[in-house]
Amino acid sequence: MNNDDKTKKLLADAHKTGALSATGLATLDVVDLGAQIQAGLGVSVDDVAASEVVLVTMMPDDSGSIAAAGNIGAVRDGHNLVLDALGRSRQAGEVFVHTRYLNGHVLTPYAPLTNAVRMTTQNYSADKGTPLYDQTVVLLGTVLAKSQEFTQSGVPVRTVTLLITDGADAGSTRCSARDVKTLVQDMLAQECHVVAAMGISDGATDFKRVFRDMGIPDRWILTPGNSAQEIRRAFQVFSQSAAAIGGGAAMLGGFGN
Repeated sequence: MNNDDKTKKLLADAHKTGALSATGLATLDVVDLGAQIQAGLGVSVDDVAASEVVLVTMMPDDSGSIAAAGNIGAVRDGHNLVLDALGRSRQAGEVFVHTRYLNGHVLTPYAPLTNAVRMTTQNYSADKGTPLYDQTVVLLGTVLAKSQEFTQSGVPVRTVTLLITDGADAGSTRCSARDVKTLVQDMLAQECHVVAAMGISDGATDFKRVFRDMGIPDRWILTPGNSAQEIRRAFQVFSQSAAAIGGGAAMLGGFGN
């Protein structure tokens, strides 16, 4: 069985067990999507000794507007702050991290927290577009496939995912907000997933509306201003929630902002 077939089987199994609806499965059953998802799956479940795991997944924006606003450093530092905060948590050994940029580059396929790649000036530049819907579908498909892989191995799994953008969708060619919403609703129905989003102000976009249309609950939406201080603070709020969920806190909470 090749890697693409393995990914498709994981998603088909998720559908059979009720973790993924027929509509959600159809959204993910697209030519080449399996290969994109496979690129993020990373560590073999057979190599994981933890009795339970927390998958922390981040999608930092690498669009040109991040650079134009002077926020490359703030996004980079914010991502790394989350890694640092999780590293200080009591559950650090149970945390597996996946980082995929908004335009599809995989910085870290799922790996133990200690092996997560930090964002640097060498591996992060913001000079692309904003295919928010297309890439969110890939990202959530990856979360679903990896969580299914752990579940099938008898390892309880919780997931916390953060989407980061400073603009509305611009450039998606095959997925819509409705497609994303289908996957988010499937995940939330399982009560072991959190899907959160950060909309960095561009002065015009109504991020609450953008993310609501994608199915993300208001309580898991962050809307910082466009200053480095506000962006870093928003990442800090996310890191606290991720660490709390890693420690067994209820998945139904929220940021409380």
